[in-house]
Amino acid sequence: MSDNKQPFYELKPDTVIDAVESIGYLSDGRIMALNSYENRVYQVGIDESEPLIAKFYRPQRWTDEQIGEEHRFMAQLVEQDLSVVAPIKSDTGQTLFSYDDYRFSIFVRKGGRAPELEDPEHLFQLGNTLGRIHLAGQAEPFKHRPTLDIQSYGIDSTDFISRELIPASLKAAYDSLTSDLLREIDAAFKRAGDVVYQRVHGDCHGGNILWRDDMPHFVDFDDARMAPAIQDLWMLLTGDRHQQELQLGEVIDGYNEFASFNPRELHLVEALRTLRMMNYAAWIGRRWEDPAFPMSFPWFNTERYWGEHLLELKEQFAKLQEPVLKLL
Repeated sequence: MSDNKQPFYELKPDTVIDAVESIGYLSDGRIMALNSYENRVYQVGIDESEPLIAKFYRPQRWTDEQIGEEHRFMAQLVEQDLSVVAPIKSDTGQTLFSYDDYRFSIFVRKGGRAPELEDPEHLFQLGNTLGRIHLAGQAEPFKHRPTLDIQSYGIDSTDFISRELIPASLKAAYDSLTSDLLREIDAAFKRAGDVVYQRVHGDCHGGNILWRDDMPHFVDFDDARMAPAIQDLWMLLTGDRHQQELQLGEVIDGYNEFASFNPRELHLVEALRTLRMMNYAAWIGRRWEDPAFPMSFPWFNTERYWGEHLLELKEQFAKLQEPVLKLL
């Protein structure tokens, strides 16, 4: 089910340290694996200095050109005085390194806590910062990184699940439901109209935002791609409909101080949420040969999991029938 190859799964601590030292750092031998599934990320102790974060990229996920675009986008944001954790540059300006067939980058370690998504001030500041990020993101497009679309996140994901993963007892129900969902998602995109696709963070959930010094700091642009602005906003919304509308109002108030939000993109909130759910299930399945995945997701690919997944998708079908959120 996967084209991932060894030795990525067998990345050893000694190799991590050797890789970091190959670009001029002297490690004190301390190493700690951090929570990351798609790539491998480690905190590496540095002799007489603060630890660094080493990120080793999964083979065959991104090309060097695509990683380079991610890094250049982050560097442009830093140049705009935005607080994003960008990769460290070498003396020659290099941010992507290789060692023993592994590709990796180095980051300064930054601490922080998750933002309080029920705090109006946090929401306003998040919107404010995302407005600035998107203003910079509109300056030029990605040429190599993908676009978030129904084909890649929806059709390809559900086809893979139907062909490779879904139990026979649920296949007919899954195929019927996802066909209906994809039709509703397509209709939602049509209702939204000709929205602007731009460079976005792409995976803007609370775990990728560090709150420190009374402001948000954005990390992990690994999923950066071309998408509507709302892709970086909808994951900040929690609770029932009324709560989400109140939260949305704070986020958009902050956002509009720097960029202009198109309200028609609100037609895409539940469509994008549904696509994310489809893509997430397929992502785990495609990575199942990586030993880290069965250990981290032991409940995946059981009849119970797929039954619950179907119920979640049915709930999304109902939400796609509801009126879009309003800006209060």
